[in-house]
Amino acid sequence: MRAVVCHEFTGPAALRLEDIPEPRPGTGQVRILVEACGVNFADSLISRGQYQKQPQPPFSPGFEVSGKVLELGAGVEELKIGDRVIAMTPHGGYAEQVVADSKRCVQMPATMSWQDGAAFPVVFGTSHIALWHRARLQAGETLVVHGASGGVGLTAVAVGKLLGATVIATANGPGKLEVAREHGADHLIDSGQEDVRLRIKELTDGRGANVVYDPVGGELFTASLRSIAFEGRILLIGFASGTVPQIPANHLLVKNVDVIGVNWPAYAELHPEVMTESFRTLIQWYLDGAIKPHISASYPLEQAVEALNQVVSRKSTGKVVIVPK
Repeated sequence: MRAVVCHEFTGPAALRLEDIPEPRPGTGQVRILVEACGVNFADSLISRGQYQKQPQPPFSPGFEVSGKVLELGAGVEELKIGDRVIAMTPHGGYAEQVVADSKRCVQMPATMSWQDGAAFPVVFGTSHIALWHRARLQAGETLVVHGASGGVGLTAVAVGKLLGATVIATANGPGKLEVAREHGADHLIDSGQEDVRLRIKELTDGRGANVVYDPVGGELFTASLRSIAFEGRILLIGFASGTVPQIPANHLLVKNVDVIGVNWPAYAELHPEVMTESFRTLIQWYLDGAIKPHISASYPLEQAVEALNQVVSRKSTGKVVIVPK
């Protein structure tokens, strides 16, 4: 079978398409025919040796796939051969087949497309657990979403609206802001042209935002800290800007501010019941037509590096997926 393999920690450019042996499932695992794989910024981190749980080469990137179950490992009873599943994998999704723990697989609705399935778990799962479970966003509160046209940002806009918030979206340029508006953003801030702190204050009549969803870091985090409301919550999703904020702790005291880390994959291992409840809500929203992944591009396996570069360079909006066939 074919897979995109990382042999050294030099980034996406080092990934190579190769023929490798088919994987075999161990106890509690299933082998899946990959129909589609979601592309995430973290795929570039794992190819550089910078991810939180870092495999050693050789390995394939890829944290989320949709596909059909081909083989069951010992002890798997909740799935059967032929089942349509969404699977969360520690790595390995950039391939024609992958092995996943059965408990990290979710039955996929018959009406969900393969591409929607692969684009669904990381971005919607991250945003829903961040806003519903970690920030406890309430109806009537104001939510600021940075990087609002990106993979996680766009889902945060949609989830925030479904939870009843007023959503302020920031993004760089009118084209990206228009995508955020189409997904429900109430107010738009061009982070490349406007003073983000000042605009948040203006849009909230000086009160500031109740919750900030930040996958960017850098200067946007500083602007968030200076425009957060009393007892506001700042969600740290990632650092796409490349700059990890250094937080002056005394600033947190002034307004009783919470800065909250969100490591979504950890729930699969440490608190799977939270992830299960979250997915139950999200899939029902999908079936109700309330949410749908925004997929801006799909690529064959041969162009996996180009697909990842689209995400890393922030040229894409929403999700990019790889279709192995």
